[in-house]
Amino acid sequence: MQALSISTVSKTFGTITAVDALSLTVERGEMFALVGPDGSGKTTTIRMLCGIVKPDSGTVTVLDYDVQKQKEEVKRRIGYLSQRFSLYGDLTIDENIEFFAEIHKVRGYKQRRDELLEFTRLTPFRDRLADKLSGGMKQKLALACTLIHTPDIIFLDEPTTGVDPVSRRDFWKVLSALLKTGITIVMTTPYLDEAERCSRVALMNEGKVLLTDTPAGLKQQMRGEVAEIVCSEIRRSFALLKHHPAVMEVQAFGDRLNIVVRSAVVQMPEILAYLAAQSVTVTEWRTVRPSLENVFISLLSEGRTA
Repeated sequence: MQALSISTVSKTFGTITAVDALSLTVERGEMFALVGPDGSGKTTTIRMLCGIVKPDSGTVTVLDYDVQKQKEEVKRRIGYLSQRFSLYGDLTIDENIEFFAEIHKVRGYKQRRDELLEFTRLTPFRDRLADKLSGGMKQKLALACTLIHTPDIIFLDEPTTGVDPVSRRDFWKVLSALLKTGITIVMTTPYLDEAERCSRVALMNEGKVLLTDTPAGLKQQMRGEVAEIVCSEIRRSFALLKHHPAVMEVQAFGDRLNIVVRSAVVQMPEILAYLAAQSVTVTEWRTVRPSLENVFISLLSEGRTA
């Protein structure tokens, strides 16, 4: 059963096309990610799904309701955590949740509040002012405020941007537990490692969906093989390989390079010989499974769309 549907939706702001004839569906109970660079249309898409932004054309349906024609029905059933979720710094954790409960006209919310505080592990800090919370704790409080009226679907717009790695991990533990309750989660994220945790992913660029599939399915769309090379002079090696005719793509990751070639067995001997001729020492190399980042860059370079 579908949680939402977008059909040939477009949105422009002046001369800029933010979303271009976009179509996608999300099933109930899914954790679905919109992934793409800044300006790819992710946030505009989320805001159209929430009824905040009106599309220029196309239809948007959430939980079987037309977002534009039945906006109030939609609002009662969704939660939205924006990039700049407004917590009140001079209110405590308890008071912030109480405030959002009153906005959503939730009566008898105290038990629900206690459950959410326990769920997000914020109970020991419930009397602390929001201004005194860490970035990760603020995001968990924002999530608790988003969930206070028990929505069927929540929209999270880059919820872990600017949050430290440990807090990101804790936030994802909360989301994973939340998913088991049957809620539908639709999120945007610039982190492709986070998208790996989702049931399906839509890769977006310039207002269009390049491809939608499971993380495993997306990786199967990768053309060529990925070879990981550990070598000396990473920067110079990167520059050399960037212009090698057998190398389709090259990325640097710390002390190693990832290159994409059509066939590692056929082309790696040539590439290794080339590096040796340039006085680059290769200590080891191996083929590795492609990451979503490899897939996304490959799609962009090929100009492929769904």
